Amino acid sequence: MARSPRILEDPSSGETPPEQQPPARPPGLRWTPVCTAIIAGSVVMYVLGHGHLLPLLSSKPDALALAQGGNPLALYGPLVQQGEYWRMLSCVFEHGNLIHILFNMSVVWTLGFMLERAIGSWRFLGLSVVTALGASAFSLFFDFDRPMVGASGMILGWAGAMLPIATEQGRRQLGTWLVQVVVISLLPGVSWAGHLGGFLFGLPCGAALRMGRPVYAKALPLILFITAVVALFAAHPERRWGF
Repeated sequence: MARSPRILEDPSSGETPPEQQPPARPPGLRWTPVCTAIIAGSVVMYVLGHGHLLPLLSSKPDALALAQGGNPLALYGPLVQQGEYWRMLSCVFEHGNLIHILFNMSVVWTLGFMLERAIGSWRFLGLSVVTALGASAFSLFFDFDRPMVGASGMILGWAGAMLPIATEQGRRQLGTWLVQVVVISLLPGVSWAGHLGGFLFGLPCGAALRMGRPVYAKALPLILFITAVVALFAAHPERRWGF
């Protein structure tokens, strides 16, 4: 069987020399707990939501959970403004319909699993938190009163992080896919702001990865802090121009 073209470079400069490292397991055998948790959590929330069980779990039956037919984890500006900041991350596990979750989980299966195996689960987890928060921040900035669900903003952040560490072949493939996503982002009901925010916040993570994993380990906390500040700023429009 012919090998598929390699689309990611090895972002490992500055680490222990290969001869001093323990033998690594083949990429196809590495466990991917982050992507596995995303898929499992999304499927469970979809089944619960469409089984009409989630409204019973919501602490605000008069708010988004019932208004949106059972999406208590969705990003919704007025509720985030009231202190439900966890929605900026939990919205990743909510999806509107079967096509939505199938499309997103198929990309997690292909793009996400490959990236997690390439950079390691802890680095991938940090990247995912940054891009999920970045997607939520842009959604709050541009669509504060519009509920948003789905993992696509975070996934676009993965693509943004992959661009700096991708091979020439990988960048061509990502470019083709990103053009398709741009078209999809313009459709009614799709959060173009979430897609753009996730992608933009993924780029500096990819730049840090390209400079080596030690650089990424030092840069990620700073990137995460900046992203969190931007997200909190977006969550409180009443404070944007003074107290």
